[in-house]
Amino acid sequence: MRHPGMIALCLCGTVALSACGGNRDAAAARAMQSVNVIDESNLSDIMLTVGDPNEAVAYFTKTSAANPDRIDLKRNLAKSLVKAGKASEAVAVWTTVVASPEGTSDDRVALADALIRTNDWKRAEAELNQVPPTHETYERYRLEAMVADSKKDWKKADSFYEIAAGLTTKPAGVLNNWGYSKLTRSDYAGAEKLFLEAITFDSTLFTAKNNLILARGAQRKYDMPVLEMTQTERAELLYTLALTAIKQGDVTVGKGLLHEAVDTHPQHFEAAARSLAALDANVTN
Repeated sequence: MRHPGMIALCLCGTVALSACGGNRDAAAARAMQSVNVIDESNLSDIMLTVGDPNEAVAYFTKTSAANPDRIDLKRNLAKSLVKAGKASEAVAVWTTVVASPEGTSDDRVALADALIRTNDWKRAEAELNQVPPTHETYERYRLEAMVADSKKDWKKADSFYEIAAGLTTKPAGVLNNWGYSKLTRSDYAGAEKLFLEAITFDSTLFTAKNNLILARGAQRKYDMPVLEMTQTERAELLYTLALTAIKQGDVTVGKGLLHEAVDTHPQHFEAAARSLAALDANVTN
């Protein structure tokens, strides 16, 4: 004799087990998806920070093509293109990102940066003009300063450089740019001050050291400043100072600095030796 109640109970148990199995499968799928997202995020970070730029471009090109609705992948592709020195291609991708509903003010600033790298200053300025004034970031004001520089609007440039320097804990780069701006205006004393400040924030920034020598040389300060430097760096800085002196007509001083550069370099300093030989030949003739 059948027992309907027992059969119903068994059926309910089967359904319950099926439901539990489905829940477990769904939970497992969600867990795996979370792991995949974490792994993908970590890989993206690695590609952007320590990976080879061209490998990063290849990775983000592939993943972005496979996920055309993922703006974050397009954003990372644009960043990797900039790192790989492919600014023109980055402009196209950043333009797409900015035009999307997920586009942000940071994205527009990044587009302006890519445009500056392609020497499209007019469009870069237009993009920066669309950034809300409330978006006060280091990168925004650094670019605003560069645009003002390109227009020789020194008052605005100085203001933007100052703001940018105050918005970062690592201002060496922007201080160096500001100093170079002063250098192009022939404000050599102002440039010297900014280069020295840049070096206090980053003693490894050789560009700022070299620019400092140019600023000092332009003021006929031919003594080497007290800086943290390697022997090779010292030789190269002496060479820069020598060329600056010669350019200003201080040939004897320049020749002495060339000799010092050759003697200081831990290896054969071909460029300095060649300049010295050319100078000697010119004097003989």
